[in-house]
Amino acid sequence: MKMVFFSAKPYDRQFFEKANEQYGFELEFLETHLGPHIVNAVDDGTPVVCTFVNDKLTEEVIAILAAKGVKVLALRCAGFNNVNLDAARKHGIRVCRVPAYSPEAVAEHAVAMLLTLNRKTHKAYNRVREQNFALNGLLGFNLFGRTVGVLGTGKIGKAFCLIMKGFGCRVIAFDPFPDASLTESGVEYLQFDEVLAASDIISLHCPLTPESKYLINRESLRLMKKGVTIINTSRGGLLHTADVIESLKTGQIAYLGIDVYEQEEKLFFKDLSASIIEDDTIQRLMSFPNVLVTGHQAFFTEEALQQIAECTLRSVDQLCNNKPVNPEVVLV
Repeated sequence: MKMVFFSAKPYDRQFFEKANEQYGFELEFLETHLGPHIVNAVDDGTPVVCTFVNDKLTEEVIAILAAKGVKVLALRCAGFNNVNLDAARKHGIRVCRVPAYSPEAVAEHAVAMLLTLNRKTHKAYNRVREQNFALNGLLGFNLFGRTVGVLGTGKIGKAFCLIMKGFGCRVIAFDPFPDASLTESGVEYLQFDEVLAASDIISLHCPLTPESKYLINRESLRLMKKGVTIINTSRGGLLHTADVIESLKTGQIAYLGIDVYEQEEKLFFKDLSASIIEDDTIQRLMSFPNVLVTGHQAFFTEEALQQIAECTLRSVDQLCNNKPVNPEVVLV
């Protein structure tokens, strides 16, 4: 059974070929992202297409895939905001995802970004390499005793909460579906506005939906403490970037760490070191000394990639062979 991958990198091939030893699928890896420009590269009769976060599964693309005989769209990620699920349902294409892959990987990266910004270790590293051991400009602050607001307490948000409890922080959270085990561990669930107003640090761990798009905007930023720290390892569209830039300029945001960006499909997962980047917004963000940007790296651990490959291939095998499937995995 043939399975075509889009947005594939060498590490995708490495982990999927290893996991495929027990399934024997015919795997084809394409580095380009999936969209109207390349969808016809899928051969007629290909039953499975595997995609990633920046592939564009629009109604047009899904209709063409259906006409070519595609039966399963396998998303090797948790988010599905880039997929027209109604179109998939209309054309009889099953859609599966990886709802949880080492949530600790993303949570730990969020903490790493927070600590880097907080203690300015990235700046210290560069200084010392130039034999500059001065401490001026490297003043940080303790995390112990700070109030950390967590927006979204699914598997990743839960892991982040528990880590921050370990730092001795007061952890407050907003989620429409509170986790009783977190409440028992000392996490306080409050209303959205209350979390924003009380937090020294805010970390986003929620999916991108029509309701959560631009969750952080001019109005919500005004509710926050002046000098707040914001970390986003979820989806770029949760932040209204222009409003965030204005808040950085006024000092409303003291530190910003982002592993995701709304227009990232034109930038992330590519080596653009010899190119002129025309995106003025990302360039403006990176010009701030108190902003840390990583390129959708939070998921990138051995454990996560292994789990992504195993879950994806297992789900494809189950869907294609009419076996029972975890309902959390199947979207359509």
